[in-house]
Amino acid sequence: MHRRELLKMISVATGTALIGGHSLLAFSALDESEHDFTAQDVQRLDELAETILPRTDTPGAKDAEVGAFMTQFVTACYSAQERTLFHHGLAQLEARSRAEYGQAFLALDEPQRRELIGELDREALAQVENSDTPHYFTMMKQLTLFGFFTSEVGATQVLRNEAVPGRYDGCAPYEEGEPAWGTT
Repeated sequence: MHRRELLKMISVATGTALIGGHSLLAFSALDESEHDFTAQDVQRLDELAETILPRTDTPGAKDAEVGAFMTQFVTACYSAQERTLFHHGLAQLEARSRAEYGQAFLALDEPQRRELIGELDREALAQVENSDTPHYFTMMKQLTLFGFFTSEVGATQVLRNEAVPGRYDGCAPYEEGEPAWGTT
């Protein structure tokens, strides 16, 4: 099964509150000329995602190639307005990095990236309360989480994985600190 088919089935089965989620039902073959992300954009998105979900004793977002996932999802599923907002946000991330730290986002060290991401997260939360338009960082953060936890790496090495169909256990024991369940 291809990833797109799986995402389509998941969204139909569960509904989706993801920005751009309404587009999941309208998958079509991509024309490569529509793909306007550069290799540096993918690298920047990988580093952003890795800052949000870093590698610890479990894999991080770069291990799941979340940057490439984001570019595919934005290209295939977002409306023209959402794509414009996302691309504008990617440019804003770079401009903000240069303005506040005097260097490109990719050149920032880990504490600087965490600080910048923390500021963006606070701004995004404030914008949710005051605007109907999502903040670009909200889009990037959602795609990071969605891309990571629906990837093979996230579902099998971070979540407790049980192949479906599996045994139903309506009262599974849980001890604090255990990872959540994921199915494949």
